[in-house]
Amino acid sequence: MAGVSGCIKYSMFIFNFLFWLCGIFILAVAIWIRVSKDGQELLSGGESGINPYVGVNILIAVGATIMVLGFLGCCGAIKESRCMLLLFFIGLFLILLLQVAAGILGAAFRSESERVLNETLHKNVELLSATTENAEVFQKALSEFQEEFKCCGLISGPADWGQNFEKYSKSCECPETQVASCISYDNKYVYNQPCISFIKDLLKKHIIIIIGIAFGLAVIEILGLIFSMVLFCQIGSK
Repeated sequence: MAGVSGCIKYSMFIFNFLFWLCGIFILAVAIWIRVSKDGQELLSGGESGINPYVGVNILIAVGATIMVLGFLGCCGAIKESRCMLLLFFIGLFLILLLQVAAGILGAAFRSESERVLNETLHKNVELLSATTENAEVFQKALSEFQEEFKCCGLISGPADWGQNFEKYSKSCECPETQVASCISYDNKYVYNQPCISFIKDLLKKHIIIIIGIAFGLAVIEILGLIFSMVLFCQIGSK
């Protein structure tokens, strides 16, 4: 062990063991969503041309990659294998580069993503008055959203529901005390505010959380790169 710091070695092992466990968790959740009945219902809420399984498949790939890197880091640290540590360093460095590239692309195409979101929401408003099975899944989801955020309809208010308003009107109804935020529609007292603004605000909050998590991961990854390279050099100088 001459020339190799035990502190760095075992810190590297613990770091990568936790990294490996995170990979298992991500992979398990993604596979559950991919194959389970409940997960498929979550993914089948619309009729857009986007494949709903793309995000899940990406999660499966990310989970598997993290598992492999965690394994390389653990074994490389305990066995003092320069080859494994070098592979770990290269893999983690590539992931860090992908995160930076994704952040730059996200900032560059922010206005485009907002336009796509607006188009998607305006297209999905047609599902509220439809009677298909996929439309019913979306209707139930929006009905729960309405009840929680005290809004009604998607774009234009309660009129978005069309003939289905009676079926989902209960989630739109508001107490008589909230006069300013409610209107009379089809003999019912309902919220006047459509849900589109609440959906946009919710997405913005989630994006901020994701950015914070990405920065935290970047710091952890940089520490992993430093530890692996220091251990790599110490093993080589024995």
